[in-house]
Amino acid sequence: MSRSRTGEMDFAFSEEQDEFREVLRRFFEENAAGVEIRRMSESSEGFDRTLWKQMAENLGLQGVHVPESLGGQGFGFLELGIVLEEMGRALLPSPFFASSVLATATILNAGTRDQQAALLPHLADGECIATLALVESGGCWDPTLTQLEALPDGDGYRISGVKELVLDGVAEDLLIVAARLPGSIGADGLILCTVDGAGSGVKRIPEKPLDMTRRLARVEFDGAHAHVLGVPSEAGDALAKTLAQGAIALAAEMVGGAAHCLETAVEYAKQRVQFGRPIGSFQAVKHKAAEVLLDLEMARSAAYWAWWVADEGGDDLFRAASLAKATCADAFHRAARENIQIHGGIGFTWEHDAHLYYKRATANNVLLGDADEHRLRLATILGA
Repeated sequence: MSRSRTGEMDFAFSEEQDEFREVLRRFFEENAAGVEIRRMSESSEGFDRTLWKQMAENLGLQGVHVPESLGGQGFGFLELGIVLEEMGRALLPSPFFASSVLATATILNAGTRDQQAALLPHLADGECIATLALVESGGCWDPTLTQLEALPDGDGYRISGVKELVLDGVAEDLLIVAARLPGSIGADGLILCTVDGAGSGVKRIPEKPLDMTRRLARVEFDGAHAHVLGVPSEAGDALAKTLAQGAIALAAEMVGGAAHCLETAVEYAKQRVQFGRPIGSFQAVKHKAAEVLLDLEMARSAAYWAWWVADEGGDDLFRAASLAKATCADAFHRAARENIQIHGGIGFTWEHDAHLYYKRATANNVLLGDADEHRLRLATILGA
């Protein structure tokens, strides 16, 4: 996928990108399929550290879009999108989205050159796991509603308060915390701080999520020492850009999940026989699959365009992010729902994987703002 000679987007992936996708699919099929998903999600940390290490050492996934000068692979958002699409297809339990997407993007968008050089190589090689702590009471992803205050203290700050819905908040080594200076409101006075996840004044409490393949935590700060990330006056813009990039990344993951749901539903419909015929021959089942396919193709188009926009760094970033998030969230939820319906009774059982994808689809819709919220943002951007 690249820009054509006329300056327009070419939706065809390159041979190297297609080969990269095949390598990833084989890797996840061999290491994170079926019973392995459940084993990892039911473990104390919610993921497999051995697999996490293999992802870094064998494939370099944690730093796929990090510049080579900062310890990464030096690819762009297109390659990151492919990684996330294949992870979504496999429903991989992993802190990848928290650390390699949200935290890494925040450091790239907000950090100084020295901070990037100090932090990103450790995230890119998988040795350090980081996350972004933004959401507070009410579950809103709007940074301007941040209430947690950062009080100046020597060479840094002291922060006290609570962050909710912190992705992989128990496993992380580094917390990037959104806070505000005393007396400030809205986008003014927002700052980003780095906090040692195991430091004094930090209490991480696991929360029971709907989606067991993606862990959440409540993090309580009681005078925890924090260092400012980047320039305080630029934190608001950096956070907004990070969340837009995160929404595009999440859209990629949802496309992969929706594709898997459709494929497994169609395969089952070909094999399951009722009244002497495969159920896939019944018109009602055909209609369900066709409608999911239509939604999936629209979601793919929105997601792939958004990847390209994020890779090019164009002015359409926020428009692309909201379009992709809303379209892909709807498509994934429908695909996961119809997958259960087409499977019939077995699709409702705990033993079948269909419910895992449905829970991921439901949780992803809320993550970074639900589809309705993004449609409203898109309407505002377009002046509707």
